[in-house]
Amino acid sequence: MKPSLRWLNSTTIGRLSPRSKSTSFIGLGRMGHEMAYNLFSKQFAQATDRQFVVCDAAPGSAQNFCDNFVKQYPGAKIDIATTPEEATLASETIITMLPSSPQVLTKLPADLASSTLCVDSTTLDVDVARTVTSLVQEAGSQMVDAPVSGGVTGAKAATLAFLVGGTDDAFKKAHPVLSHMGQRIIHCGPSGAGLAAKICNNLILGVQQIVVGEAMLLGTKLGLDPAILSSVVSSSTGNCWSISVNNPVPHALPEKSPPCEREYEGGFATALMLKDMGLASNVAALAGCPIPLGEAAETLYALMIKEQPELARKDFSSVYQFLKRGMEEGNGVKLGVESP
Repeated sequence: MKPSLRWLNSTTIGRLSPRSKSTSFIGLGRMGHEMAYNLFSKQFAQATDRQFVVCDAAPGSAQNFCDNFVKQYPGAKIDIATTPEEATLASETIITMLPSSPQVLTKLPADLASSTLCVDSTTLDVDVARTVTSLVQEAGSQMVDAPVSGGVTGAKAATLAFLVGGTDDAFKKAHPVLSHMGQRIIHCGPSGAGLAAKICNNLILGVQQIVVGEAMLLGTKLGLDPAILSSVVSSSTGNCWSISVNNPVPHALPEKSPPCEREYEGGFATALMLKDMGLASNVAALAGCPIPLGEAAETLYALMIKEQPELARKDFSSVYQFLKRGMEEGNGVKLGVESP
């Protein structure tokens, strides 16, 4: 039997399966789409009567997701919520994966039913996450911050690492859900701890990707073959994810297909990395902790987007292209602008 897709509204919500048998996923971007697909498919395999709800700011993304999902799983019951509020009312388990804004989360407490589990994988400000968690707890529900590491590739392969912040009880309740989307589920501490760990990780990653771009550009300028240089570094002390997996130079990894092989499409957007570097700068300032390399990296990503706006949506390894253009034009890269 071919399932019908419905757009939820206040009258439809009452006809859905019990909330305890429903899961809502809000945010179907590059990461969210893959995460939701893995979660729903594995939950469906466990219980074919389970109800699924999706919601995205772009209705076309939600419809495409549903079309693809029911094509693969014809018996699945999946619906499209027109608003985040409808998605929260429909399910007892809610997962959010958003670019940066906490706006959807701030709407949850107002309409949240009791006994709801909220899992937020958005990378946002630690204090915002803690505030929202307090409001969710006041509504008689539980929440964890669970940002991820592993990128789009990890999301698709369900090999993500989840860095979780929350109470012990909330972590135990969220663990089975997260295990459908990732391999490593790490309890980092109380509310906000998962985000703190993610911000520190991305601080390293943001700086790391720039210096890999610099080294690859210098090596090719000195006459080295990019594949040979990558092989040398990957087996030496300079090895890191940015060179062995997310290498910025086409054909440098013959057996892999990083975003540079697709004109830097399909990876982690530069604009999102700039946002994460900003989060690191903000929290470091509040903590009185110096991060000079992080601040320099934030300035460089900001300059990169300012001078080449088309790179904002490209994978952040496209910083290599920005550096290369500066070299070819003879202007170099001058960090003479302030971060936004």
